[in-house]
Amino acid sequence: MGGFFAGRTLADLGAALRAGTESASGLLERALESVDPSLNAFVTLDEEGAAVAARQADEELGSSADRGPLHGIPVAVKDIIDVAGLPTGMGSAHFAGHTAEHDAAVVTRLRTAGAVIVGKTGTHEFAYGGTGDVSADGPCRNPRDPSRMSGGSSSGSAVAVAAGTVPLAIGTDTGGSVRIPAAFCGITGFKPRFGAIPTGGVFPLARSFDHVGVLAGTPADCRTAYRVLADLPPGLSEPPEPFEPRPEPGGSVAWIEPQEIDPDVERAVAGTVRAVFPDAASEKVDLKELRRVFAAIQDSEAYEVHAERVADAPELFQRPTLERLERAGRTPGWRYVRAERERAEIRREVEVLLRRHDLLVLPTMPITAPPIGTTGSDLGPLTPLLISLTCAWNVLGLPAISVPAGTVGGLPVAAQLVTRPGAEDLLFAAAERLRSAPR
Repeated sequence: MGGFFAGRTLADLGAALRAGTESASGLLERALESVDPSLNAFVTLDEEGAAVAARQADEELGSSADRGPLHGIPVAVKDIIDVAGLPTGMGSAHFAGHTAEHDAAVVTRLRTAGAVIVGKTGTHEFAYGGTGDVSADGPCRNPRDPSRMSGGSSSGSAVAVAAGTVPLAIGTDTGGSVRIPAAFCGITGFKPRFGAIPTGGVFPLARSFDHVGVLAGTPADCRTAYRVLADLPPGLSEPPEPFEPRPEPGGSVAWIEPQEIDPDVERAVAGTVRAVFPDAASEKVDLKELRRVFAAIQDSEAYEVHAERVADAPELFQRPTLERLERAGRTPGWRYVRAERERAEIRREVEVLLRRHDLLVLPTMPITAPPIGTTGSDLGPLTPLLISLTCAWNVLGLPAISVPAGTVGGLPVAAQLVTRPGAEDLLFAAAERLRSAPR
């Protein structure tokens, strides 16, 4: 947890770059020095390409050619996202030796913003899992306790930020894959509304749920990165006003009662939320029903992506991935069609809820990070458990952020905030207030 960028914000780093007390080349050197191979966050380091980008950033900043808040900032990119000239292995033997020919759209936006891409980070195989320990590249390890899972599937991106190797990393989120590892590793992870950041050049998992997201130390840093990557007008980039709930009880914030959760985790997260938002209303959302809808659609869409690989070279998959895909291939078509109809019905119900409340708040994860290799808990099998509180917001395409909310047994727990599209600044401001709450 002691890398150079631990506790350093994008605003602090940007100010130092513009004051000349730091350089992009120096920050890159610090990032490379901070890489801890034992954590297995990175699968590829691009020292040469990053050095060229850092020198260019320094030259531009020196001549007052300022590209914005990511100019000269070291960034890591998940290894299902194409970076031209670098391997995109996706944690799978299926893509061993594969090199990307073009940048993904999000990488193009990073380069346009002057960011320095340090390398590619480890992922659960094909991003199809929440543990982060099923990969041809080996497990990513949690900096809080290397014997424990980082969470997935944006495993290495979360580890790289939590370890202080980089201040910002890019991940993807189909059922929680930014928020899960952010919660387990004790950092902030943001999934925007569906389609806000382009997914071109990102290997698909389930196309109607796939989001590109960001991981950083603070909600403010996630907001900064999001505004750049979503190509929002720079004139609207000032920090949002501090979040203040509406005076009427429950008018702004609703606590969503979780299902299937460790009581200690629920107490810790609820205690933090209630201390910050004492007038929060209590509401219910049928998260189990949403998870069932999610499973039917994701299974069908994931199998469509991999059907030929399952048929032609099943031996190249990690065993848990293959077993999941084989089960997914047995999903009947009527189930997919019905799930899409049910999805639309639930969306209308949640839209009504979000007209009554600005924000929905609930725990991000029902448990703390389990030991690597674990397949279940007292609450049931691990794979469905890890997405039980996160996947609903992919089904509905809503903005959602995970922010640290305390510890249980020395391991991080997190609160998850959800809002309607267009209210992202409320989300970031409330998340910043939660992050800053006394523990």
